[in-house]
Amino acid sequence: MPVITDTPASPTHLSPNYTRSLFPQAPTFSLDTFSNQDFSVKDFIDSLSDSSVPPNRRSGPSTQAFDPRPLIRGFEHALNRLSDLSGDLQSKETEQSAAVRRAEAQHNSNAQSLGRKLDETLDSFRNLDRSLNGASSDNNDFGGDTAVKIGERLEELDRQRVRAQDAKFLIQCWLEVSERGELYILEDLRRQASGESKIRCAQIARQLLKISQRLDPNSWGKLNGKSRILSGTHGANGLNGTRGARHNTREIVEKFSETLEKDLLTQFDEFYRRANFDGMRDCATVLQDFGGGASVIGMFVNQHQFFIDRSQLITEEVGSDFDTWEWLADPDADSPGVEPTLQSLVDEVKIVVQEESAILRRAFPYHELVLERFLQRVFQQSIQQRLEMVLDKANTISTLAFLRSLQASRSYISSLVDDLKAHGLTEHPDVLSSQTALILDQQFDDLFVPYFVGSSYIEKEKRNLEELYSSLLFKFTVFHSRRRKVPTTFLASLAKSGSEMLSSARDAYVERLDSSDLAPQQKAMLLRVAGLKDVDSARKQADMEFSEQDGLLSISNTKRMLKWLAEAVGRGLELSGGNETPKDVSALLDLLLTHMGELYLETALDAANDAAAAQENSKNEPDLSYLENLHSAITIMQLMLSCIKIVLIPLAAAHITVRRDMENTTTLAIHHLEDKINALMHRTLDVTLAWVGKILATQKRTDFRPKDDVQGGGSWLELLQTPTCLSIFNFLSRVQNLALNALSPSTNLTSFLTELASGTRSLLLDHFKKFQVSAAGGILVTKDISKYIELLRSWELDPSFKPSLEVLTEIGNVFVIGPEALRERLRGKVGGPGGLWEKRDLRPYVLRRDDAGSVGVQSVLSTL
Repeated sequence: MPVITDTPASPTHLSPNYTRSLFPQAPTFSLDTFSNQDFSVKDFIDSLSDSSVPPNRRSGPSTQAFDPRPLIRGFEHALNRLSDLSGDLQSKETEQSAAVRRAEAQHNSNAQSLGRKLDETLDSFRNLDRSLNGASSDNNDFGGDTAVKIGERLEELDRQRVRAQDAKFLIQCWLEVSERGELYILEDLRRQASGESKIRCAQIARQLLKISQRLDPNSWGKLNGKSRILSGTHGANGLNGTRGARHNTREIVEKFSETLEKDLLTQFDEFYRRANFDGMRDCATVLQDFGGGASVIGMFVNQHQFFIDRSQLITEEVGSDFDTWEWLADPDADSPGVEPTLQSLVDEVKIVVQEESAILRRAFPYHELVLERFLQRVFQQSIQQRLEMVLDKANTISTLAFLRSLQASRSYISSLVDDLKAHGLTEHPDVLSSQTALILDQQFDDLFVPYFVGSSYIEKEKRNLEELYSSLLFKFTVFHSRRRKVPTTFLASLAKSGSEMLSSARDAYVERLDSSDLAPQQKAMLLRVAGLKDVDSARKQADMEFSEQDGLLSISNTKRMLKWLAEAVGRGLELSGGNETPKDVSALLDLLLTHMGELYLETALDAANDAAAAQENSKNEPDLSYLENLHSAITIMQLMLSCIKIVLIPLAAAHITVRRDMENTTTLAIHHLEDKINALMHRTLDVTLAWVGKILATQKRTDFRPKDDVQGGGSWLELLQTPTCLSIFNFLSRVQNLALNALSPSTNLTSFLTELASGTRSLLLDHFKKFQVSAAGGILVTKDISKYIELLRSWELDPSFKPSLEVLTEIGNVFVIGPEALRERLRGKVGGPGGLWEKRDLRPYVLRRDDAGSVGVQSVLSTL
């Protein structure tokens, strides 16, 4: 906003002390007025207008005419002032423009000067670069190649100087040892505390030995023919002449070397006790020239506190109490794991090796070689000795204890190797080197090689299973061997081989118990599995008392046998590797089929067949209780087959020939068992039908011709079925229940019951042809037939057979309907849907009617 004052102003100057007057004063403003950010042209004009109007005219009613003269004078004054300000502004702009032109000229001059200096710098750099690269155009300048050649030459001269000094020193030492028999110079050098001096001593000593071997062959026990023909010109110094050295240089240098080596070993041991790893490293570096460092490595390993402590404990007895070893030998108990003393040793080895690896890395420049020797000592001495003690102890307990201890020990030591590899040892925290990993694997394999040579391992597994199976089946085999009698028929002679197998298995088991190499604990365990008190009870088999349960199959015992087999298979996969697995599982398959298939299942099935054969000519109702054991036999066979297909055969997939042989062997064994089961069921079927036939033969001829008089009272009407029918019904119901329990709902059960129903139907059809039936007796016939049909329909029969039962219904109708109804009944085919019988097939039954001679019945018969 412009500054407005009340003081009058002249056109050129406004006095600040001018007093207030009644007349309007011209406004005062400067360049600052227009440079203000709040400047507004409208406000500026308004202020000019206000300052030009007299105060007495600014308010009140306008009674006078408008007078523009004050405004004109105010604006004229403002224009004059603005003209003055414009002139001042123009002069300032001219001055500043001139200053800017001068500054631009100075800037251009400075830029040109700096550009010339930059060009000169770049030219100098290029010249220097060309000079260093040997590309200088001036032949007097030295290029980069020349500088490099000079440096190489200087280095070569320095090396020659060093070699010359070493040669001079070596010659001095040789002259001293050959002429004076002393090594004072080397002794002085050896006494210096620095590691470099000891390294140089070792190098000089090694070179002196080489010189001695060449120039003083007498001290090496041989003569150098070349030195004999040389002149003795330089014999005084011993470098060329045959007179050579005056002293035994070899002995002197070797003694010095031994002294130096002993000092270094002593110093190394002191550094090790003070944990001075730098000093240990210097000593180890020097000692590397003495036999590749074998002495320092041997001292470090042999004097390690771990081996000292463990050597005192090597005679310590294997731990664990008696209960633990007995638990280990129990086939029905889980393995208790690794033996405690071996576990403690392995845990300590893990800690010691990891801690010593850090020391080896700092103390030895060749730490991998030291670590290799240390690991070899740990595995070959400490772990192997303790492992052998544990396995020897386990072997005195039982074969199973040995196998379980072997598995647990191998697994625990394998975890040790894996942990050491994961740690990295001397490469920690990086990955373990391949060389050290190979050493660990080799040491681990060497521990267990003696236990897997050839077929030694699988033979132990087979022997263990044979002992357990023989113990578990001992009472079973003795029970059935008593049942066997001397064969009197051809069929009985065929079964003689089974009896001989039982006897041989029993005798082998008793002989094993009497063996002196059988440990007492194992003998006790085998007797416990067999359910015997002592060995004498096994020898005196004739005095042994057995129950029927001893001769029956046991699913629980089968599961125990399969559990033992599965444990052996799993242990074999873990221990023996994959190369021999097909052959091992094939051997275990033969063992399983021999004991479970032949000695167990076949013996039980043979016993059942013998029992069935004994019932064929029985005068009493046949005892079919042997069918109760058939269900167990089928279940055991299915369990065995599942184990073979799921566990054993897949493990032989890598070996096609072995796998095919196993499949063929299994198929033959299963077919053999199935044939025995089929033979048993056919024999049961024959026995059952034979007994049904015997019951039908007891049917009285008056059963179907009841008396219907006053004395009889019609009591026959109260009968639901004849006694013969009820006997057959009850007998077949028992047979059906036994078959259901033995075969369970299956196609085998359906086939058996269908065959039995078909045979029963045939017997009934023949049965009703033999009896004369009266009109009242026809009612009893229909009741019996209804009972038979009710029984047969309750069975699980083949759907295609059920319609044939309608024939029995038709036979019943033949005896109860009149002649006319009979004629209508016999039109076309009879016997249910589809017509199973022709009408002429009913003629024998029509002839058994009492009224068969009547005109009505005869007319019916004439149509048949």
